[in-house]
Formats: sequence, C-alpha cells, structure tokens
Amino acid sequence: MIVDKAIYRNGVRETISGDISDAFGDARARGDCFLWIGLHEPTQEEFDLITSEVKLHPLAVEDAIHAHQRPKLERYDDTLFVVLKPLLYVEEGSDIEVGEINLFLGRDFVISVRHGQANPLAGVRRRIESDRDLLAAGPAGVLYAICDQVVDTYAQISHEVEHDLIVLERRVFSGEQTDVTEDIYSLKREVLEFRAAQDPLIPVLEEIVKGRVELYADVRDQFRDVLDHLLRVDAAVDEHNELLTNALNAHLALVGREQSAAAMQQNADMRKISSWAALIAVPTMIAGVYGMNFDHMPELHWLLGYPLSLTIMVIAVLVVFRLLRKSGWL
Repeated sequence: MIVDKAIYRNGVRETISGDISDAFGDARARGDCFLWIGLHEPTQEEFDLITSEVKLHPLAVEDAIHAHQRPKLERYDDTLFVVLKPLLYVEEGSDIEVGEINLFLGRDFVISVRHGQANPLAGVRRRIESDRDLLAAGPAGVLYAICDQVVDTYAQISHEVEHDLIVLERRVFSGEQTDVTEDIYSLKREVLEFRAAQDPLIPVLEEIVKGRVELYADVRDQFRDVLDHLLRVDAAVDEHNELLTNALNAHLALVGREQSAAAMQQNADMRKISSWAALIAVPTMIAGVYGMNFDHMPELHWLLGYPLSLTIMVIAVLVVFRLLRKSGWL
C-alpha cells in the first residue's frame, strides 16, 4: 500500500491530496521539484498505478514486487534501480531480521518500495524535510539519506553482535560444563546473514563515489562518508565471523578435553575395580578348592592345613597387591 506521498519544492513539502497521475503531471510541468511516493509491500495492482505514470522496466518492477534481491544498482535509461537490505535487531534471541528497500530514482521522482519491518523510512523523510541541502539535491539526496540510515543501523547492530559475542566467549571459558555449541552456531548464522546484506552494498556505493552515476556527482562526498562507515562495518563483521569460528573451535576443544578427562577417570576407576576384584579372587579360589566336600582331598585332616591355607591366601594377596601397585592400577 502507499504509506506516504509528497512533492518537494524549494525545500518545502507539499502533501498530495489528489490523484497520483495529477501529482506526476504537476511535478513534470514545473520542473523545479520532485515527487516521492513510498509503498510498503504493494500488490501488482497497486504498483500498476505507478507504472502507468512512470515507464519503469518490467524486470525491475518484478524485482520490487517480489523482493528477495541482493543489494545492487542497475540503470534503465534515465531511471536508476537500487536495492538495499535494511536490518532489524531483535534483542530477544539475538535475531537479525532482514528487510528490503527497492528504489526507483529519476530526475523528478523517487519511488520507494519497502518489504519487512526493518528500517521504516518515516525517519528518513523527517530528516530530509528538515534539511534544505538534502532537499536541494533532489532524488540524489533521498538516496543518500536512505543509504546513510541503513548503514548507521548496520553499525548499531554490529555493536549488538559484538556484545553477544563477548557474552558467548565468557560462557565458553567460564569453566561451567554447559554446551553452547548451538548458541555459537545460531549467532554465526545471524552474522552470515548480516554479511549477505551489507557486503554487496559496497560496490553499489563505490559506483557512485567513483562518479559512474552522473546524476549523483554532486553528492559524491556524502556517499564517500557512507562508504567509509560501511567499510568499517564490513571489517567488524568479518572479525565477528572469525571470532565466532575460533570460539566454536575452542569450545569443541574444551568439550573434547573434558570428555577425554572423564574417559580417563572412568578408565582409572575400572582398573581399580578390576584390581580389587583380582585381590578378592585369589583367596576365593583357594577357599573354593577346600570348600569342596570330598572325602579324599590332600591335607584334609592335616593339623596345619587351616593356618597354612590362610598364610598362602595372605601371601598371594600381598604379591598381587604389590604387582598391581607397581603397575599403577592401585
């Protein structure tokens, strides 16, 4: 649907109250103003009202309606088509939601098509309407303000991700036996989505900064500043991704060490149990032999048979005990 529409002339906003076609005709007739129409997730029928007045390339229109495009800049005759990926940080769960802004920019019009809840453009409009220099730049000023807002949001989210990363690192090295593998992987996935949104925007801004878009030559310095901020964010995102990989490897190494230590302790316990079982088995064997009630057994009626058997049991146990202690089993 159309969320806002206005004509900007001499630094002043004039709200459109009538038909859009009349507003386009008025802007073209005067030649000293530009029209900005903002849409949010429009249907094909709603967008047909725009395309009937402005000759937009059908492929670009299809991209704008269905979204799911990478950040890019394309030229169609006198119209520039720009795709941006704004982000929204959801504190609960540390999720990053990705939206999309599609911009059609001509000499006297701006058509913005927004998808998702990330980066609403109402704040950008207020900023432009309070800055006569931006309004004087026309559609180029609008594009700069939107890019600046998107990149500023990137920087804020980068700080939030850095905070989440620090919390995860503390949990990894806290010594607590908690498995944070899923949390690390989840944050890493969000960082990769972050990179997919901001990284392709770099060549888009470089196109403008290098003067390859003639209509925006007057605002190259402003775009250069935005590009500088974006490059800082890009370096931070790469660093976050690398740190998450290192944190995951460190966590898995610590978990492996703990499991190895537990296995070694279990093995030591089993050896001790086996050793005590061996110590008990020796006298049990001797006692078992003489516990068989046969009439004809050696030394059965011998006077020294009982103390001798006990002596042999004690000596055998001591010998086995010494051997087990020497081997480290006890």
